[in-house]
Amino acid sequence: MQRKLDTYLKQVEQEIIANRRHLHQYPELSNQEVKTSHYIQQKLTDYGIPFKTGFAEHGVLGIIKGKDSDNIVALRADIDALPIQELNEDDFVSKHPNVMHACGHDAHTAMLLGAGYVLQQLKEEINGTVLLVFQPAEEASPKGGAQVMMEDGVFDTYKPDVIFGQHVWPYMPTGTVGVHDREVMGASDRFKIILEGRGGHASMPHQANDAVIAAGHLITALQTIVSRNLDPMESSVVTISMLDAGSVPNIIPREVTLQGSVRTYHSEIRERLKERFYQITNQIAEAFNTKAYIEYTDGYPATINTPQWAKLARSSAQKILGENATPAQKPSLAGEDFGRFLHKYPGAFIWLGTQLEDKEKQTPLHDANFKLNERALPQGTKLFVQFAIDALQKLNEE
Repeated sequence: MQRKLDTYLKQVEQEIIANRRHLHQYPELSNQEVKTSHYIQQKLTDYGIPFKTGFAEHGVLGIIKGKDSDNIVALRADIDALPIQELNEDDFVSKHPNVMHACGHDAHTAMLLGAGYVLQQLKEEINGTVLLVFQPAEEASPKGGAQVMMEDGVFDTYKPDVIFGQHVWPYMPTGTVGVHDREVMGASDRFKIILEGRGGHASMPHQANDAVIAAGHLITALQTIVSRNLDPMESSVVTISMLDAGSVPNIIPREVTLQGSVRTYHSEIRERLKERFYQITNQIAEAFNTKAYIEYTDGYPATINTPQWAKLARSSAQKILGENATPAQKPSLAGEDFGRFLHKYPGAFIWLGTQLEDKEKQTPLHDANFKLNERALPQGTKLFVQFAIDALQKLNEE
């Protein structure tokens, strides 16, 4: 099996890179992935893989049926891009202004297509069914595309026993894989606060109810939620990232708008933090004779691995890349829509090391100069295949 796997992977290795570069040149934003979806469908057709469409508008489900078995493994890749103007100078940079695959979803899609090709060649030796889930709108938090795909029936006919996903990770050397037993990435909630006071002349603040002063105190007070209300060993973040107030220097504005995000791992902490958020905001507003209008939106849940499948993912990665390929990694509070799949189905989400050879030139995810080491693409493709083979074997043994 391993020899055949390597043979088929070698056949498609250059096409994986070519697919990634094509997708990188023609990125599409969340819920607009029309041509990306058509490209995926054409490749699945070329590979002889049956598929269904129409999930979350542009989502695609590839179906690879092996030998008789009721066991089903799903592999997922996200397909959307970000509203960023690319600043790289490669010959395959984005051709669409202000749209860029700065989060590596082009690589995820290319690797899953490559894995589909290999698994299709091996289907007579696979006991079970493998689903290829191409998900749109991962970047469209807080709604996203995972929940919509499930509501649209992506798993109505084929319900997975386990689901795997992976994300390129420029913070890890190529040839390594990050596997977490439980927490991988955080819940990502968002908020908008409008503090409404009474405007007035800058020289006569006693005649106004200054919403700017209230906002200043609120920004400071909200930071005490984490520092003074949660266990110091529990990781959470409250970030004010947008502030809009006033138009000219000599007028006290009538209102101030604050926006930001809240990141947590555990549901009970998530609810406690949210409750304290409302209390502090309303109390600060009242203290300064202003009114607070709060929009608090629950976003993606935390991405929490199933321990038994994380263990299998670690074993599969070590089988491919060696025993030292899975160094311990701290989880991240970045959000990931894959958490919604794991909320309903057991599985694991891993990080694929894609760091450039020259680490000084490596930029982070969501950066206009983001690049990845394409040497990692065949590795990630093989990981997808190995996850499917090993998981089906385990399910059949059980």
